[in-house]
Amino acid sequence: MRITFDRRTNINYRQMKKIQYIISLFVLAIMIGCAEDSSSVDIDSIAAPTNISALTTVTQDNTGKVTFLPKGDGVSRYEIYYGDGTVEPGYVNPGATVDHVYKEGVYQAKIVGTTLNGKRTEVIQEVVVSFKAPENLVVTITNDLTVSNKVTVTAKADYALFYDVYFGEAGKPDPISANIGESVSYTYQASGVYTIRVVAKSAAIKTTEKSQDVTATAVNKPATSASTPPNRQAADVISIYSSKYTDVAGTNYFPDWGQGGQGSSWAEFDLNGDKMLNYINLSYQGIQFGSAVDVSGMEFIHMDVWTADVQKLETSLISLTNGEKPVVKDLVAGQWNAVEIPISAFTSQGLTVADIHQLKFVGTPWAKGSVFIDNIYFYKQAATSSGPSAAPTPTVAASKVISMFSNAYTNVAVDTWRTSWSNATLEEVVLGGNDAKKYINLDFVGIEATTTPIDATAMTHFHTDVYSSDFTTFKVKLVDFGADGKFAGGDDKEHEITVNAPAQNTWVSLDIPLSDFTGLTTRAHIAQLIYVGAPSGSNTVYIDNVYFHN
Repeated sequence: MRITFDRRTNINYRQMKKIQYIISLFVLAIMIGCAEDSSSVDIDSIAAPTNISALTTVTQDNTGKVTFLPKGDGVSRYEIYYGDGTVEPGYVNPGATVDHVYKEGVYQAKIVGTTLNGKRTEVIQEVVVSFKAPENLVVTITNDLTVSNKVTVTAKADYALFYDVYFGEAGKPDPISANIGESVSYTYQASGVYTIRVVAKSAAIKTTEKSQDVTATAVNKPATSASTPPNRQAADVISIYSSKYTDVAGTNYFPDWGQGGQGSSWAEFDLNGDKMLNYINLSYQGIQFGSAVDVSGMEFIHMDVWTADVQKLETSLISLTNGEKPVVKDLVAGQWNAVEIPISAFTSQGLTVADIHQLKFVGTPWAKGSVFIDNIYFYKQAATSSGPSAAPTPTVAASKVISMFSNAYTNVAVDTWRTSWSNATLEEVVLGGNDAKKYINLDFVGIEATTTPIDATAMTHFHTDVYSSDFTTFKVKLVDFGADGKFAGGDDKEHEITVNAPAQNTWVSLDIPLSDFTGLTTRAHIAQLIYVGAPSGSNTVYIDNVYFHN
């Protein structure tokens, strides 16, 4: 389409802006019309803009020429109302700027962000235009406590509108600008000492600047999660902080005990989805439970602690009845420390543990190191089982595994570990601190994942660990329910593997190539696993580490 404007036509600036806006909408409509038939764009559902602001800079020539660079999320066009009586606003596309000349004074500009469907968000921003050079420049520089080599600069000065920051890193000569009083952050490539130069600017020709040395520091933090994930039964645990269990409700992990004056702060550190507490510059730190807990039936308090620079960690239980008692543990730097403290270490000091409502941590050296803490819980040992020791710990990388049952991996959803058509009895047991399944009087038992069938097309092996003192034969069957997701729906595929004379009284690790399940010609909808034991109905089998892998 070709659009021709008659040069003789008298179109004012505002009309031209409206035409540009209409053309933008027209182009958008063409783009939507050219999209695939199956796609749609719901313009009405577009939310109002957010994070509206503007960087305001001024030329240093006593002219009062201010440049607005508006910013925001979800904006198709900005309007700048200058606040000096000018009726016509400035219209700005995202990423563009608009200039306006002010007389000396302080103005309340209005920044408006508009979406394609007409929703508007506006903010008021003060614009100081002074022909005096900035005075009383104050620069504050802080190191980020969670990101290595990141610093944040904030500058304030009388008469200034904005400031430039030269961060002093080789090869990075250009400054970063910010409105006066607002902050700007920068991350250096390497730790070290750098000279930061801040130049405050008003509309005057003369500027005011200050230089200051800053040390960019590395923040040491763990690269992996705690080496031994929690594997205790929930009934044996009172959890304070752990994604494995339900924590005591309402717990405050950084109550205000005046740590700010002692250099301590905190953050919740997210390591690839695994969250943990990070106490920074640890002097002392409290945890306030949502309600007091009775830990007299527990045997230990457990914590996983990682540090690069804290040598000792003092842990205190605090009772509502008779105060607190501490226990000190040495820490090894650069690795996860599994801290296990017997409850008797506190009761032997006279502490009442039926009403514990707080924990307290103290770091050595004082306020100079940081700790990452995960899996804080009280626990008791599970009832002793008459079964075997724990099954061997799997060594296959988690990225190559689809796990149905194992403490070593994250398991997929399984609907049942004992179908109703089995005569076997299922018990959930703990063997050497490791969860296992115990099938008593096993004839055959079905394990089903019908709600979310398993897609094992990329896998090469099926693994299961089995233990029995009395079986003579063991069978494993895999059943793919097919695309219809129904048993006996006409597209089912299955195959059974027989293990004759498996070793008794020892864990047998079955790692079966899926190619051996020759009748299982499809593997995209595996919904059933069947175990069969012989002699039928009179053998007991323990099961652990059930997973597919590549």
